[in-house]
Amino acid sequence: MTRVSAFSSPFMLGFDDIERVLDRVSKAANDGYPPYNIERLAATDEKGEVIRITLAVAGFTRDQLDVSVEESQLVIRGRQQEDKTRQYLHRGIAARQFQRAFVLAEGIEILGADLRDGLLSIDLARPEPERIVRRIEISAGD
Repeated sequence: MTRVSAFSSPFMLGFDDIERVLDRVSKAANDGYPPYNIERLAATDEKGEVIRITLAVAGFTRDQLDVSVEESQLVIRGRQQEDKTRQYLHRGIAARQFQRAFVLAEGIEILGADLRDGLLSIDLARPEPERIVRRIEISAGD
């Protein structure tokens, strides 16, 4: 059975990558750990629009977290090691690993990351794009 998408229109040229990104995002959206917020901060003259992603990473230290940009994706990984010296009577907080990825639009800049009170905040800036108009010359076919 052939899958038909909105990007198969003959008027949508060069959007194959977007279709692949949407497939990847829909598969990753099912994992709910760790919970996160995305908020828009007030625009400033120097940064433009700022977006903040905040992940609840209680129990993780700075050394157990990794934030990187891989192929136009912001990837956050957390790795905790099991403490074999502890003997639990009840275990409600699991030592677990996670990976959360966010697809970045072209031109998004990572301003920095901050870990405070069990919350990892990552600030992103979206610079105001320049409006470019380019005239295409038509050559004579004779």
